[in-house]
Amino acid sequence: MEGPTHMKLAIVTAGLTQPSSTRLLADRLAEAVRRRLEERGEAVDVRVVELRELAVDIAGAFVAGFPNARLRTAIEEVTRADGLIAVTPIFSGSYSGLFKSFFDVIDNAALEGKPVLVAATGGTVRHSLALEHALRPLFAYLRAVVVPTAVYAASEDWGGGGDAFTDGLGARVTRAAGELAGLLEHRAPRRDDAEEVVPFEQQLAALRPADGKVR
Repeated sequence: MEGPTHMKLAIVTAGLTQPSSTRLLADRLAEAVRRRLEERGEAVDVRVVELRELAVDIAGAFVAGFPNARLRTAIEEVTRADGLIAVTPIFSGSYSGLFKSFFDVIDNAALEGKPVLVAATGGTVRHSLALEHALRPLFAYLRAVVVPTAVYAASEDWGGGGDAFTDGLGARVTRAAGELAGLLEHRAPRRDDAEEVVPFEQQLAALRPADGKVR
């Protein structure tokens, strides 16, 4: 009997302070996704990329034209993962410059087809639409598959239960985590080794009708 599929989940967080509400939200989302997947029998390996620690490396990549070893390792954590949670603080109505710069140094085809949950933090709910007019278009351009529910946490969301018109933060986290877990569960697991090369004759044989006649 085969063991559980080993999923790789990458977390990119662009919080600048320590402690950071952005990192707190990222951890809360990661835990919710991990819990949902483990309930379904999936083993999960979670890797966190703290952009605050890579700020100089990211700037250097723009000047040098290529990432150094430490930044390259972080990029590989993201591009090789089965799924991604990307969380940024909102500055001036959009994602942070550090967040955008990190994804600028990643090849624009490296996230193609990857399930992504986008989230953000900010001081006021007025910035929540940045998820739709900034983050979602960014990952659509990168041809990632963004889950329907984006999670925004304003200062008043921490510890709040929502109101008659909106779900509380906990409900949004749970719903978004379920959507990402669902996409990951139906995504073919990555193989770290090179894919087996199928001989051309075998590929042709698979296309022939069952009676063996050429149409």
